[in-house]
Amino acid sequence: MYYYSLNQYFRKEYGEKIWKLALSAAETCPNRDGTIGTGGCTFCSLGGSGDFADTDIDRAKERVRRKGPGTRYVAYYQSYTGTYGNLDELFRIYNDAAERQDVAAVSIGTRPDCLGPDVLDRLSELRQKKPVWVELGLQTSREDTAQRVHRGYPNEVYEQAVATLRERDILPVTHVILGLPGETYDDMQASVEYACRCGTWGLKLQLLHVLTGTELAREYLAGEFRTLEQEEYIDIICRLLPKIPEDVVIHRLTGDGPKNQLIAPLWSGNKRAVLNGMNRALRERGVVQGSDLK
Repeated sequence: MYYYSLNQYFRKEYGEKIWKLALSAAETCPNRDGTIGTGGCTFCSLGGSGDFADTDIDRAKERVRRKGPGTRYVAYYQSYTGTYGNLDELFRIYNDAAERQDVAAVSIGTRPDCLGPDVLDRLSELRQKKPVWVELGLQTSREDTAQRVHRGYPNEVYEQAVATLRERDILPVTHVILGLPGETYDDMQASVEYACRCGTWGLKLQLLHVLTGTELAREYLAGEFRTLEQEEYIDIICRLLPKIPEDVVIHRLTGDGPKNQLIAPLWSGNKRAVLNGMNRALRERGVVQGSDLK
């Protein structure tokens, strides 16, 4: 068995290790400012899921240099909704990044319902300079779960977004959260397979984190759901990967929330131990033969 990791993609397309820079540009979201909601998704941190992000590319480069050598980067704008708000200012930032020689691609985190004609045209113009990835927070294909976590749009909006991005040669990356309240393994598998059927280019599989200041934290502390144990999560990953087509790029198999905000699961705070355990299990089950996890 086999899966196509982001590191493998980088080596194939660029011939070298490419680092992702966690960056911030957008300042809000229609699910926060009252356009479609005010509290945001129940799991989203106060920083709009960009808690490790920087506003300056060179500062972000200094951070990743501690991890290892590299000369080119993906400028990943992850905070809030990257195609919502002051589009002139946002796309000035994205275009400035795309014009840098050390930037190999620009990745923009956004919502499927924030990809109107004007945004798509701007993304297409950006695509003329560098490859563009658009990261979409599907999280789940279960409509009732989506309503419970206040996602704020139906699945058909996601389907249209992926199709439209593909038509414009813009690469969609889909986020799926594993361990959402009330979901079973079958639900998680259904979400992953749904995203693949819709045509996503990349997948990010993300463990559900409970962070301070979120509605999810209130529900968790009230005993309304439990989070996954480490062995459960590793088992889910080992079972899911063989279900994913070999041409879908796996961008992430876990993730870590800010330790000063993390309520649960606390085991996820030791990312190295999680990755080591996952790598060992994947090799033992024959899902992978080497070590290429992130």
